[in-house]
Amino acid sequence: MATQIAQVSIKNIDDKEGLEEVMVALKNIDGVTGIELHPDNDVALVRYEDTETSIHALTAAISTVDYVTQPFPVDAPQNPHNNR
Repeated sequence: MATQIAQVSIKNIDDKEGLEEVMVALKNIDGVTGIELHPDNDVALVRYEDTETSIHALTAAISTVDYVTQPFPVDAPQNPHNNR
């Protein structure tokens, strides 16, 4: 359907190696078109094609590198970083 942007918590990632592992995990998902890491804010923004993958796949990929995540669409009311 369309490109979506999800905000994923990376709060438990506190080293360069962990950030690299998350990047690799996300890049390996078909449909992910872009990743922006913002470790100072404990979030990653992930662009993906919703016809090829889902927010659940993002969570699953990051959980394979032993980090707990809570993904939200960027504009979702439950997103703690939603400034709208």
